[in-house]
Amino acid sequence: MGWLVRTVMTAIGFAILLVYTAFALVGLFALQWLVTNPPDAVTLLLAFAAVVLVSGYVGYSLGSLRIVASLDATELPSRRAPALYQRFTDLTDRADVQTPRLLVANLDAPNALSIGGPRRGFVVLDPSLFQLLTLDELETIIAHELAHMERLDTFYNTLTMTAMRTLVGVFFVLFFPLVLFLGGIDRAAPWIAGRPGPPRVSLARSFQWLVTLALSGVLFVFTLGFLAYSRKQEFAADRRAAELTGNPVALARALAKIEEATRPRRGLLAMLYVHDEPDREEQWLSTHPPVEERIDRLLALSGQTPPP
Repeated sequence: MGWLVRTVMTAIGFAILLVYTAFALVGLFALQWLVTNPPDAVTLLLAFAAVVLVSGYVGYSLGSLRIVASLDATELPSRRAPALYQRFTDLTDRADVQTPRLLVANLDAPNALSIGGPRRGFVVLDPSLFQLLTLDELETIIAHELAHMERLDTFYNTLTMTAMRTLVGVFFVLFFPLVLFLGGIDRAAPWIAGRPGPPRVSLARSFQWLVTLALSGVLFVFTLGFLAYSRKQEFAADRRAAELTGNPVALARALAKIEEATRPRRGLLAMLYVHDEPDREEQWLSTHPPVEERIDRLLALSGQTPPP
């Protein structure tokens, strides 16, 4: 009976390998057909742009609602802060945005963030800002967030990340037939050897690890560029806030107070905050530039000389 069991196990192993190889060949022939009959470059670019735009817009819209829901924010009634609402209305009239909803939520630190774009958005304030900042300073912080919404910063960031994820997905699709074939070897080899079970060394996983390692290097370079662009967005939002309020010194004071009172921010919401002070050695990996540099630029806009 031993030889019969051994023969059946070998047959099962070759059958598994045959099935995986067949699917891998189907994928390979499909890729070969695309290579030999490629669509023109314009069609490819349009298709890629359409996928990125649709996916990015859906992710942007749903992501904004998810963030608001996760913050457990409540809307600030105008009767609770009539002077602030008057300035808020004046700011939205001057900025190219529809009036967003002004929310209050516990952000675990004195901070503010903007969610959404110029046509449908939210400005979220931590309640501690009302004790920490003067009315002029709070107005400039809100103006900074409105500037992000006016510039569509969050939307463009979402599109950029979506484009990168799409490219990574295309890259994995190109290697999928080979991964499938190696997976068939991983499944079939133990049966053929008479020892069914997980292989000691997975060829498919090893190959996927090598591909992931190579992509990680590319993604790291992309991330550095993306973070540098994010820091430029903060400078641009500061300038626009100074234009909207005509009071760059108040924004500089607000940033200084928040910088003193805020612990370093980390996590997925970091790039949405008005302040994200990194450690000195981590500034090149931060979504926000150093507060000192932002303050110096704002004081320069006002014609004042930054202190040493």
